[in-house]
Amino acid sequence: MRFVSWNVNGIRAIQKKGFPEWMVKNDSEVICIQETKAYREQLKEDLLGIGDYHSYFSTPERKGYSGVAIYTKEDPISVEEGMGAERFDREGRVLIAEYPSFFLMNIYFPNGKASKDRLSYKMDFYEHFLRFANEMRAEKGVIVCGDVNTAHKEVDIARPKENSKISGFLPEEREWIDRFLATGFLDTFREFDQSPDRYSWWDMKTRARERNVGWRIDYFFISEELKPLLKGADIHEEIQGSDHCPISLEMDL
Repeated sequence: MRFVSWNVNGIRAIQKKGFPEWMVKNDSEVICIQETKAYREQLKEDLLGIGDYHSYFSTPERKGYSGVAIYTKEDPISVEEGMGAERFDREGRVLIAEYPSFFLMNIYFPNGKASKDRLSYKMDFYEHFLRFANEMRAEKGVIVCGDVNTAHKEVDIARPKENSKISGFLPEEREWIDRFLATGFLDTFREFDQSPDRYSWWDMKTRARERNVGWRIDYFFISEELKPLLKGADIHEEIQGSDHCPISLEMDL
């Protein structure tokens, strides 16, 4: 079973760049999208009913902001929005699809760069998610994907020293990923590839992608009990259309 996760930075914008055609050609069983920046009712049928996919959306109170979507060929048992906390759920950042043998959590984690308040919000979101994910794991295996908005280690960022005091690479953000993994989750990409210079986000204003001055901030995590079913994970830097690129996961499910 193949999964893809991609922060598209506006689903209507990327539609004009061939997104529906890419989805059909990609042909993954599940495609998770972050930062849709659209309500479901704002989208035409050619984005709601792509190929053989069922589509599910979570949208925020604020228009043109945040939002996540799941496109899936297999209709899930259920799809739920949010993590049961109105403070976080109002921003439309979480979709949870239940399948027979696992939960899939598609999450657009907050960015903390705007202000101290937003960094505090991001860290609170992290803590709530950590507890919530482990509660779900008590029932069945969990797959987590999305834009986590933090590069974990120095190998995950092109310029670690220059960014050590910037949200997205702060010690407390990186330490939180350490703690999350210590509860029994795996960073699937690093199970297969330990090399540097593999990034999933680049600053478009400085044309950083042309120089590969990037950050690896998009992840597929799986709970440890699913590790025997893990077959592959990758970053697809060659795919254009957003300031992020897609990442993928292969599972024997």
